[in-house]
Amino acid sequence: MKILDAEFVKGFIRLCDDGFRQNWHERNGGNLSYRIKPSEVEEIKEELTKEKPWQPIGTAVKGLAGEYFMVTGSGKYFRNVILDPKANTCIIEIDETGEQYRICWGLVNGGRPTSELPSHLMNHEVKKEATDGRHRVIYHAHPTNIIALTFVLPLEDKVFTRKLWEMATECPVVFPSGIGVVGWMVPGGRDIAVATSELMKKYDAAIWAHHGLFASGEDFDLTFGLMHTVEKSAEILVKVLSIRPDKLQTITAENFRDLAVDFKVALPEEFLYEK
Repeated sequence: MKILDAEFVKGFIRLCDDGFRQNWHERNGGNLSYRIKPSEVEEIKEELTKEKPWQPIGTAVKGLAGEYFMVTGSGKYFRNVILDPKANTCIIEIDETGEQYRICWGLVNGGRPTSELPSHLMNHEVKKEATDGRHRVIYHAHPTNIIALTFVLPLEDKVFTRKLWEMATECPVVFPSGIGVVGWMVPGGRDIAVATSELMKKYDAAIWAHHGLFASGEDFDLTFGLMHTVEKSAEILVKVLSIRPDKLQTITAENFRDLAVDFKVALPEEFLYEK
C-alpha cells in the first residue's frame, strides 16, 4: 500500500486540516504525532527507508523502542499538510535503546520532526503504559480561549477542571478524570516534557499556561474531540466571565454526581466543589 493511501495517514491529515480550520494553528504553531500500529507498518513497509542516520531524541523512551510514529515537521504549517503531506510530515522509527530516531519517510524538502518531539514521545510512553496501549495520538494546539483563561484563573488542576466541567454538561463525560495545568515553561525541552508526562499519568489533557493545550487519545476523532470540547467550554467560560462573573445559577456538586451515575463515569470528589 502507498503511504498516502493508508487510512491512518488520511486521518492524520484530516486532523491537521480540522485544527487549522478551528484557528488553533497560527503560522507553524502546534504539532501532532501518531503511534503507528504494527499492522499498519506492515502495510506501508515497502515505502519506508532505513538509509537516514539516527538522531538523538533528547530523552530516553525505552517503552517505545522499535515503534514507528507519524509526526508533523518542525517549522511546518498545519495549513500545508493537506496540500503536501510528504513535505510537511514524516514517519520516524525509534531505535532499540529508545534514545534515537531516524526518518523513514517524508520531509522530502529537508527538516526534522517537531521541536516538541521529546514531549510527544515521553507522553506517548506514559499513555501507552497507562492505557495498556490503547492511546496512540498526542495532539498539541493553541486554542484561543484556553490560553486566555491562563491569564485570569489560578494555574491549578482543581480550578480549571471544575470551571470547565461547569460550562457544559458533556465535559465531565468527555474528560472525567479532569484536566492538568503546567505553569509557563520554555517549550520544546525536556523539562516541560517531564512536567507534562507527570500530569498525563492522571489526565488525558494538560494545559500549558500562556501557550496551549496538550491532549492524548485512542484515535484521531477522540483526541480532536477532546481538544474541541475543552476549548468550547473555555469559550463559554470567557463569555460568562465577560457578561456576569457572579453567576445566577450553575451545575451543582449533586448534579455532577447524578450525571456520573447516569453516564457511568467516575468523577473525583475533589473537583466537584468550587474553590
